[in-house]
Amino acid sequence: MEQTNEGWRILIVEDDERLADLTREYLESNGLTVTHEPHGGHAVERIKNEQPDLVVLDLMLPGEDGLSICRRVRPFFSGPIIMLTARTEDLDQVLGLEMGADDYVGKPVKPRVLLARIRALLRRVTENSNANEAAAQSKEEPVRLQFNDLVVDRAMREAWLNDESIDLTSAEFDLLWLLASSAGRVLSREEIFTALRGIEYDGQDRSIDVRVSRIRPKIGDDPVHPRRIKTVRSKGYLFVKEA
Repeated sequence: MEQTNEGWRILIVEDDERLADLTREYLESNGLTVTHEPHGGHAVERIKNEQPDLVVLDLMLPGEDGLSICRRVRPFFSGPIIMLTARTEDLDQVLGLEMGADDYVGKPVKPRVLLARIRALLRRVTENSNANEAAAQSKEEPVRLQFNDLVVDRAMREAWLNDESIDLTSAEFDLLWLLASSAGRVLSREEIFTALRGIEYDGQDRSIDVRVSRIRPKIGDDPVHPRRIKTVRSKGYLFVKEA
């Protein structure tokens, strides 16, 4: 993937032809390469075969809904997925994140907002890739953190609990690494949001909270009385060094 958005390949899965055309025109005018799939039933195969850099995925589609598509493509597609959903429908947003979406944008879509989210996600992917390549070229040991039976490896983008691999989405790993690498320090939602998304926190987005709740049981934490990732009231989250 290039350092700029020149050549970034975006697949829009959206059955509203007019909205898809307007969005495509705006994104292409800003240097992205955009293709469009109007039918949910064809989306999984297209994502699998084309491997775009990022997918913009509508929630409501003919043939197969966006949640199902997101869940089914995750085993073979590691790129970012932005879910299009009604901002007021919190349940849809939570389900989308649980199925492996990296971000969501409210409909009706504001092209400028969508472009900003796309750039932020792809910059993050590019930076992670470049960091891993640099480590490999310099023959440095992988950047790895260990907390008793929990191991988090940034170079491999994997984590293990009791030597068993943990199934994490790309967004979940990024959040776990951010918290773990700041162990012992409280990170505010604003800090986390800016570090992971590249945009300011609006005070309402629940994606960080959803991902923390998803990560906790995966790393052996008690969701009701967490010892590893603690919620600090009115402040943010604390990753405990010795839980």
